[in-house]
Amino acid sequence: MAKKIAVGIDIGTYQIKVVVAENVGAGASATGRDFPRVLGMGFAESRGLRHGYITNPEDVAKSLSHAISQAEKTSGVRISRAFLSVGGIGLGSVTSNGSIIISRGDSEIDELDVSKVHEICEKEIPAAMITNRKIIHPIPLQYKLDGKTVLGNNPVGLRGNKLECRMLFITCLEHHLHTLIEAVEEAGVEVIDVMAAPLAASFVTLNKSQKIAGCALANIGAETVSLVVFDENKPQSLEVFSVGSTNITNDIALGFKIGLDDAEHVKIGGITTINFPRKKLDDIIDARLADMFELIETHLKKLGQSQLLPAGIILTGGGASLGHIDEIAKKSLALPAKVAVIHAGDPSKSPFKDSSWSVAYGLCVWGLSTDDSGSVNFSKTAKKVKGKVSAFIKQFLP
Repeated sequence: MAKKIAVGIDIGTYQIKVVVAENVGAGASATGRDFPRVLGMGFAESRGLRHGYITNPEDVAKSLSHAISQAEKTSGVRISRAFLSVGGIGLGSVTSNGSIIISRGDSEIDELDVSKVHEICEKEIPAAMITNRKIIHPIPLQYKLDGKTVLGNNPVGLRGNKLECRMLFITCLEHHLHTLIEAVEEAGVEVIDVMAAPLAASFVTLNKSQKIAGCALANIGAETVSLVVFDENKPQSLEVFSVGSTNITNDIALGFKIGLDDAEHVKIGGITTINFPRKKLDDIIDARLADMFELIETHLKKLGQSQLLPAGIILTGGGASLGHIDEIAKKSLALPAKVAVIHAGDPSKSPFKDSSWSVAYGLCVWGLSTDDSGSVNFSKTAKKVKGKVSAFIKQFLP
């Protein structure tokens, strides 16, 4: 596979999506990089998953193989290696603090000191919040030197006595990660590296000004809603809720006493022979969406960010196409709200019909920003992905 080509695989509960993209330098992306050109795409109905968690690896591998075959046919590229997203209810985050005393005679902070304080932060994570979990992204949120905040978030080269750090650790269930990778390998694809799905989506749905001002990105999936909150250009929290657009389908089926297939068609506005009162349908959908946004509002209150995100909430994923979801979000959260659009160069030439492809394409953007040596501070984990997985997210730093 050519070095300027990257493949992103997003294994969701409803669909598996594969994107093949080439770095051709077509323009500046939301993350300051060039927009990769999409060479091919493939998708398949997901089988063997529940709430984003793999219940049958063999079924997942078969579905993935079908999606890969499509992507290979449309792109003309043989797919043997890929970047993989991790999502579902096993994904989460925890914040921890640590500090060290600078021992050098001249009191100057070097890279070793920064590494030490990062290790202290990791050791300070409560055991109950890290047991059976693996850290996939350690992200430094703030440094303090002798009690004063370090501007620019880079203490190297400064002088002081005490270095403090607050870090966000994005984690996933260790067993789930291993099973996910094994399913991909069963389909004949080597995993280059893994990334939390909401972060991958943020690369192509948010711009830097939104991340600096403060915003939330909510991915409305089939059985989960994932939420990542940004402030000062860094993710402050990542949370996954065990509810999704499938719950709306179930509510419609119960409300109109119809089968699930018919309820799904009714939900997405498909052609159906079933007569139903439009107001009742809107009430059913609105009620379930309001429940979802209530969970998000509760989480924002815990963060102290309720009604305090100037760039508002951006909605992505398959469920984001439901009716006037942005208006419900705006009313429920008292924040600006809009449905995400994938930043992929010229909007008139975008191959993406909706934002449900944001994770797979975001993985390509990430993959094309790195090389096999990890020269942009991305830890390459192809040979040790089943050991300690970590990636320093340089894009989130000022």
